[in-house]
Amino acid sequence: SSSVKERGVGSIETDVCVCSVTLGRSVCLPDSHRAENIPPEVLRQREAKWLDMLNNWDKWMAKRHKKMKLRCQKGIPPSLRGRAWLYLSGGKVKREQHKGKFEELDSQAGDPKWVDVIERDLHRQFPFHEMFVARGGHGQQDLYRVLKAYTLHRPEEGYCQAQAPIAAVLLMHMPAEDAFWGLVQICEKYLPGYYSAGLEAIQLDGEILFTLLKRVSPLAHRHLKKHKLDPILYMTEWFMCAFSRTLPWVSVLRVWDMFLCEGVKIIFRVGLVLLKCMLGSQDKLKTCQGQYETMELLKTIDTRYMQEGFLVREILELPVSERDIEKEHLASVRRWKETRGELHCKSLPRMHGAKAIMAAEPPSRQDLRQNPTIIVESPLATKSNGEDKERKNTKEQKNGKKNSSPTPVAAYLEPSEPSPLLKDTALLGSNQSLSSTEYDTYL
Repeated sequence: SSSVKERGVGSIETDVCVCSVTLGRSVCLPDSHRAENIPPEVLRQREAKWLDMLNNWDKWMAKRHKKMKLRCQKGIPPSLRGRAWLYLSGGKVKREQHKGKFEELDSQAGDPKWVDVIERDLHRQFPFHEMFVARGGHGQQDLYRVLKAYTLHRPEEGYCQAQAPIAAVLLMHMPAEDAFWGLVQICEKYLPGYYSAGLEAIQLDGEILFTLLKRVSPLAHRHLKKHKLDPILYMTEWFMCAFSRTLPWVSVLRVWDMFLCEGVKIIFRVGLVLLKCMLGSQDKLKTCQGQYETMELLKTIDTRYMQEGFLVREILELPVSERDIEKEHLASVRRWKETRGELHCKSLPRMHGAKAIMAAEPPSRQDLRQNPTIIVESPLATKSNGEDKERKNTKEQKNGKKNSSPTPVAAYLEPSEPSPLLKDTALLGSNQSLSSTEYDTYL
């Protein structure tokens, strides 16, 4: 725990609202991380659905949350994942309600105690990712800015090493300011107290995980209890990094889609699935007869159990709810007080997903409004406006007037206007899950 508390995985600077076309970006991932191909027309359909949800977020959260949850379980389109994560976490609302806050924090020097530790950790986060491969590159610079800003935002908490991979994953999908507010929401709403001194919150959740395991896989529970393996020995990195350093990249993205929608129960379910699969049968236990062997097994999870399709299916079938977690949390706190006394860290109450966060702090319509930094030219709008301009010029010439203003190079749709190309496109249904890497474009 001392190494974690030493207080130690990219982003394209885009915040784009596109009317009718997409902006492309390649992602360097091995073929083994790519899932089945999704037909382009199906992807366009899903993007259209998500754009509709984002444009009417409050209505969807209030009246059609179950449908939104199903779409998160199926997988958020890569082109919209960053924006969707920001809305799900409540980071978008926080950013709008605290305009200029990140710039203010970013301009400050920072506490040297935390700055030195952060700088030492930068090169350790996803060192083979194109964003973070270069020392001092834009990815590492943004990661430093986000982590330093958080230490200034929460000086009583400071910096924890496990926050770095969380911030890095966010930066791979959104600009630095958005990643900062996403990190704030994860640390304060989804995983409160995880990164505070003493690691009390993660120890409590370790006890909850162990208790739930008894119900999910009694055999695995007995084995871990027999060998006196404290949960904090094997689940600390899993939970504090939200599995970003454990699972294959495609699986990380699918887990985060569900985690930011439904809350920490998804993290518990992933942990329970891995423990059940690795220690849930007598045949598997034959290879780990002691504490050391068991720990080594849990450090090298079989890739079969981490594959996107298998893992998501197991997560959805596991009957662990928010109520189960809260019930065990109260029991764990009671046991803690009986054996160790009062908790030193008074963390904020945990919010179980996007709906709970929005209900606790209802946003205004203005907070949810999308503010694109780029508006992409619509070919149809350009053609139509060009024809109108030509007719106007002809009319003026007939009247003997000179046209002093040049013909515009391009006409642009307002962000609120529907896209003619999108509106006229036939959209097809599909039950296929969405790959996290195929057609990786940003809307």
